[in-house]
Amino acid sequence: MNAIIALLQFCTILPLGKPAEFDAFARNSYLYPLAGWVIGALAAIPAIFILGDAIAAAASLAFVLILSGCNHLDGLLDFGDGLMAHGSREKRVNAMTDRQIGTGGVAAAFIVILLAFSGLLSVPSIPLAIIIAEVCAKAAMALLTVAGPPCKEGLHSYLHARTRPWFPLATALLCLPLFLLPGSAVGTAAALLTAFLVVVAVRVVAMRLFGGVNGDVVGASSEITRALALVALALAG
Repeated sequence: MNAIIALLQFCTILPLGKPAEFDAFARNSYLYPLAGWVIGALAAIPAIFILGDAIAAAASLAFVLILSGCNHLDGLLDFGDGLMAHGSREKRVNAMTDRQIGTGGVAAAFIVILLAFSGLLSVPSIPLAIIIAEVCAKAAMALLTVAGPPCKEGLHSYLHARTRPWFPLATALLCLPLFLLPGSAVGTAAALLTAFLVVVAVRVVAMRLFGGVNGDVVGASSEITRALALVALALAG
């Protein structure tokens, strides 16, 4: 329970009492999808009671961002800055890790949120889709935490050093209950496949441009996966 509480305190703004020992989660980062289940289920609530699809989709996405404290969105902004920077790896890493937000970060956030909203607006069931997409997003974080060699010392290097080879299997098992939800099994499979492909693509880009992965890259993978998983669900639906 300490690991789960520490996970939720890291991934959400939920009032969960006294801070749990973060190392309890660090040794069990395969638990990331559990945060996706919690955030997705809470974010699905507005869509159940709001009749207009556009407003329901916007409200659900807003709840996801608010519940997560925009923590991973901040990673996407930084990742976008690093992508758009010119020059050596060192310059790109500096652009990604400085405190300023540039045009690249704003553009990345705009594109990803637009894709997420468009996908969510096109799915058969908004509540189900936001749950599936959020679990996939957190599964991507878990996989990249294992598979992404750190480019510098920081939070990601701390988590990566405590991963184990069996973590991806445990993460996959936490995602399997998605197939018990009503809806298209093909759509769910497409969303999970999308999460895997995003991890592969983001890792390749990060290794080439930054020489490794950091916390911003992992956070960005969550936002990108959520958006593309929603698009996959819409296309499969």
